[in-house]
Amino acid sequence: MLKRFVSYYKPYKGMFALDMTASLFISLIGMIYPMITRVMLNDYVVNSKLKQLIYAGVLLLVLYAVRMGLRYFVQYYGHMIGVKMQAQMRREMFAHLEKLPYSYYDNHETGKIMSRMTNDLMDVSELAHHGPENFLISGVMIIGSFIYLCTINVTLTLIIFACVPLLVFISMILRNRMRDAFMDSRKSIAAINASVQSSISGIRVTKAFNNDQKEQEKFEEGNHSFIHARSDAYKAMALFHSSTSFITDIFNVIVLVAGGLFIYNGKISLGDYSTFIVSVNLFISPVTTLIQFMEQYQNGVTGFQRFLEIVDEPVEKQSPDAVDAGVLKGDVTFSHVSFSYETGQKILDDVSLHCAKGETLALVGPSGGGKTTICHLLPGFYPLSEGSIEIDGIDIRHMTFESLRRNIGIVQQDVFLFNGTIYENILYGKLDADEDQVYEAAKQADIYDYIVSLPDGFQTEIGERGVRLSGGQKQRLAIARVFLKNPSILVLDEATSALDNTAEVYIQKALDTLSIGRTVLVVAHRLSTIRNADKIAVVQNGRITEMGSHDELLKKNGEYSRLYRLQFRDSDSIDAMNEAMALGV
Repeated sequence: MLKRFVSYYKPYKGMFALDMTASLFISLIGMIYPMITRVMLNDYVVNSKLKQLIYAGVLLLVLYAVRMGLRYFVQYYGHMIGVKMQAQMRREMFAHLEKLPYSYYDNHETGKIMSRMTNDLMDVSELAHHGPENFLISGVMIIGSFIYLCTINVTLTLIIFACVPLLVFISMILRNRMRDAFMDSRKSIAAINASVQSSISGIRVTKAFNNDQKEQEKFEEGNHSFIHARSDAYKAMALFHSSTSFITDIFNVIVLVAGGLFIYNGKISLGDYSTFIVSVNLFISPVTTLIQFMEQYQNGVTGFQRFLEIVDEPVEKQSPDAVDAGVLKGDVTFSHVSFSYETGQKILDDVSLHCAKGETLALVGPSGGGKTTICHLLPGFYPLSEGSIEIDGIDIRHMTFESLRRNIGIVQQDVFLFNGTIYENILYGKLDADEDQVYEAAKQADIYDYIVSLPDGFQTEIGERGVRLSGGQKQRLAIARVFLKNPSILVLDEATSALDNTAEVYIQKALDTLSIGRTVLVVAHRLSTIRNADKIAVVQNGRITEMGSHDELLKKNGEYSRLYRLQFRDSDSIDAMNEAMALGV
């Protein structure tokens, strides 16, 4: 892990070298004070050398002025190195997140991911700056002070440094406890962020159901967990600091008692003893700095570990011989496809389908039967457990993800729009499109007139997830985005099921226009919308139980016929409605 952390310094090695050089000179200047103090006490003061005394004072002032400049350099540029490293890590993490498979986001909450990208990396940035600086300065000071104190009195110095092993031993024991406590604290902060992100995103649902008290209770659970975790972390930190501080206090007692005995026995002069007391702080101060730094060190290390957990996640596995598929015609074939999620539960079992170029294949059946999973497998969002999917006779595993998904347009029930303008959201379908193409896509989706009626037109801000638009308007923007993309294959995953009847008519008209000349895979909630489909497949419990046209399936008098009759039976039939709801149709 250390090697990987150090690698982030490489782009800034020149500035880092200057930062460490400045830190070294700060340490060396700090050691000059006791040296001059010793000369003053043993020579200038005793021998009344007033001029040399003043010169020594002036020299110290000049050196301290230089140290002030060096400290400014270290504080500013050292922190900037940390910030740039943090930005690089965040850039790397975001790029990696973009490459992770769908399954990763099935199991990880957005708020927890955001916590790692912000809070954790902020602590890593602080460690990146203060870590090398503190270790260099403290290391130089400890070694330098040991050498200098030996020049004053070797025996007294060895007595003082005999306490160091005890300090190291206690620090090593308590450090591990503090590390574990801070890791738990990190997890609790991430849980709170996830809870807040979820609650704020669903604030309209909360208000609609008057469940603000429930959300507060859920938040308080996480908040209580955070308090408990921080309590453990601070308890471990308090034990660490109090124990190590006690050891450093022992240093002062030993210096006082042993030094007094040495003076009493004539083994050290009063001037040297005074200098020794001043100089011993050269040792105690960096030791204290390292002790205080341990909290920041643990924060940074745990933050970097959590960063690595994400960047080490396996990305989408693409075949090494995958090639660009170019422009696909859209002949789709599922051959004996089976699929299971990580839980091991089989979602699809031996599914075989064929949808020729330009045909529309509708998937119907109870909720949870596997219809949406089929739609997710076509663009390669999940790897197949068994079987194969081919487009134009080519296995999709032999196509690059980019070229495969370039040929597929998806319109889902839950439309996701980015915070930005209407224009930016339509342009997302084809980033290199010009203005006229965006306008034409809006016209084809039957939303152009509405957009131009707005005060800011296409530059209207739509808010987070398109909150300022109605469901139908959001759906049309999603359709316009696909129009602009102009794919050969279209996937409609219950694209109109959440709309009212009036909105559905307009959206269905736009979808019909969008479907012309394309291969369409549509998941149908309302069977009336797919009566004209070339093929209809009934999906139940992960298997295809029926296949054929609308008329053919009605004549079979099987599951599709039953679902169709159930859905179009008199609306006042309570039993029929209850059964339809149970079946998810």
